Amino acid sequence: MQFDATLYVITDSTYHTPETLLHAVNEACAGGATLIQLREKDTGGRDYLALAQQVKAVTDRYNVPLIIDDRVDVAIACDAAGVHVGASDLPVAVCRRLLGPDKIVGATAKSVEAAQAAYADGADYLGTGAIFPTTTHVTTKITPVSTLDEICRAVPIPVVAIGGLNADNMDVLQNSPIAGMAVVSAVMKADDPRAAAQTLKAKILAMRKK
Repeated sequence: MQFDATLYVITDSTYHTPETLLHAVNEACAGGATLIQLREKDTGGRDYLALAQQVKAVTDRYNVPLIIDDRVDVAIACDAAGVHVGASDLPVAVCRRLLGPDKIVGATAKSVEAAQAAYADGADYLGTGAIFPTTTHVTTKITPVSTLDEICRAVPIPVVAIGGLNADNMDVLQNSPIAGMAVVSAVMKADDPRAAAQTLKAKILAMRKK
């Protein structure tokens, strides 16, 4: 499946009701988000699926692919565009086998070795970070931009920078060969998620031209 990794928005329900979460996703898509990932670390399968179906109804209106974090079963059940897995989740090769060749499989990679292994196992893109400390409840380890750049050069698939990035600090990626940037709080916590997404996307596109 073809996709654009320029502005990858990851949800966080910690500071949202289901209604405000859906509103934030809608505004992010309207503001130019190119991928949406639904991340629900503490939600059971039934509730995760119900929310995924609601979120997909929003992303489908904007023709934005929906990626499900961790849960391949939920991704299959809601016919999401794909899944993103970390080191402790199902292996990339298993996800690829379960989802087939036409879905997106993303993987977290914090080293060149991990990146190359994920690519060999069938990953379509990689998420690398954290570039900065994050405010999410996901455990993070800081990844130097130099390592991010090495990973970009080591694999022929898109690499997305992630971790504490926002419009004020993203200049650290100015010369990095990334395909895009993933954000959580910079959009999901914003008073105006649409404007936040528009600003971030414009800055990413401007950085690419330099």
